[in-house]
Amino acid sequence: MSDDAAQPMTAEQVQQASNRFREDFETVRSQVARAVVGQREVIEQTLVCLFVGGHALLEGVPGIGKTLLVRSISEAVDLTFGRVQFTPDLMPADITGTTVIDESEGDDGRMHRTFRFQPGPVFSQILLADEINRATPKTQSALLEAMQERSVTVGGTTHALPKPFFVLATQNPVEQEGTYPLPEAQLDRFFFKLQVGYASREELSEIVIRTTGATSETIEKVLDTERLIEHQQLVRMVPVSDHVRDYAIRCVLATHPQGALSDGQFATPMVNRFVSLGASPRAAQSLMLAGKCMALLDGRASVSIEDIQQVALPSLRHRVLLNFEASAELVDTDQIVKNIVETLPRDAG
Repeated sequence: MSDDAAQPMTAEQVQQASNRFREDFETVRSQVARAVVGQREVIEQTLVCLFVGGHALLEGVPGIGKTLLVRSISEAVDLTFGRVQFTPDLMPADITGTTVIDESEGDDGRMHRTFRFQPGPVFSQILLADEINRATPKTQSALLEAMQERSVTVGGTTHALPKPFFVLATQNPVEQEGTYPLPEAQLDRFFFKLQVGYASREELSEIVIRTTGATSETIEKVLDTERLIEHQQLVRMVPVSDHVRDYAIRCVLATHPQGALSDGQFATPMVNRFVSLGASPRAAQSLMLAGKCMALLDGRASVSIEDIQQVALPSLRHRVLLNFEASAELVDTDQIVKNIVETLPRDAG
């Protein structure tokens, strides 16, 4: 067994920390479920992003609860919340902030001007980027530095963002008129891409009852910043055996078709036929961290191959670029990832 260096903990301390992790995760999930009906898998995967310190991209048609989910998480966790409604006329400074001039009268009776940085909504611990694909590429790129470096640079000065920093972005996959698809470089910075689907008959009935009645559910804050950071640190301490780590690496390499930068030795025939560009090293990082989180939630001391398989779809679906033949044959990235998980040998051989 080998993994990241960390401060040594006794077996009893590890067990106690793991129990607190599961308890807090379930408590937050139960609070969010007060407002969001169904979508259990989406809620869990979004919280996985939060508990490992990653960003999430939620994709789905309008009116199915994407924004409600983000707002509910912000209400259940005691973190500062900011929201940006992305539109074509939105400017980068509307997100990051800008330098303003302050005028004040000095002791000498004269007016003095000083420059002051006015922070934008990105200086929040949870940032909702609503309909992110409606803003121009110039504005979308304003989030690149923030998501990766946890800082923004304005007027030559770098400003650190608060910790933890969590971006939850939403986008509509159907209505493409007046939208600007996110570039691969920005998609790669999202830890997970989650598909939010329609409610079932029973769930829709419950939604109608909750939203058209005289009462409404109240979400309580059940987790603070310090406790969340402790959980994020605990996730990184979960050990991973060499064969599980190698499986995650082979999952990523299997997305690389022959003729790509890698030799394509792990690619399936489906990958070679339909994939233009495979996943980056960030995909392997996502698989590992999410796998560690799933192990903790299951009460285990180490990551299993099943944990990696469970998080492969949200980790890889937005990091695989398909070719024209895939579009013509109506093949999507989910089919590619499922094919890899189903056919990749558990052992390197």
